[in-house]
Amino acid sequence: MSFSKLSCEAFVEVLASKEPVPGGGGAASLVGAIGMALGNMVGSLTVGKKKYADVQEDIIRLKGESDALQKDFLHLMQRDAEVFEPLSKAYGMPRETPQEQEARAKVMATALKECAAVPLEIMEKCCAAIDLHEEFAAKGTAIAISDVGCGVICCKAALQAASLNVFINTKIMEDRALAEACNKKANDMLNKYTAKADEIFAGVAARF
Repeated sequence: MSFSKLSCEAFVEVLASKEPVPGGGGAASLVGAIGMALGNMVGSLTVGKKKYADVQEDIIRLKGESDALQKDFLHLMQRDAEVFEPLSKAYGMPRETPQEQEARAKVMATALKECAAVPLEIMEKCCAAIDLHEEFAAKGTAIAISDVGCGVICCKAALQAASLNVFINTKIMEDRALAEACNKKANDMLNKYTAKADEIFAGVAARF
């Protein structure tokens, strides 16, 4: 099933069901796409306006980068579901004998690595999206500045949500060096970009 092709109503229904996917990672990625689209809309409303002629090249660049990020988020929304399937199956593998335990452990290790890598990538895209919102706030049309605030706070929420999907997988990794490396990468992004998103939001709110 291509989750990005579902209607909003259908996606919410399957998300609320007992189906294993989509889950928090997919939802985070969708929220990131929505957040980026809000910033992108500000760019769309700025292009062609004489008042903003001096930043037209920048806005066009920002819109191109935003278009790419939106597609990345939707791809990762689907990818998050794809990598979870092997992990869900691994949990059900037999582990009565040492051989079964070893086989299960190998599958689990590979699946957990993938299940941490995808939300880490979602986080990276959220950071890039927050950076773009900073520019949209500075250069975009003032009539839609509230949408920059809405967009950046969505991207912050997506960043935080994706981080939990990293941490739940690294917690049970046997490869603790890999787990700690993933955790550090996630925490570094959280520490820098939640603060940055808050600053951008506050700057937008102060304009009213």
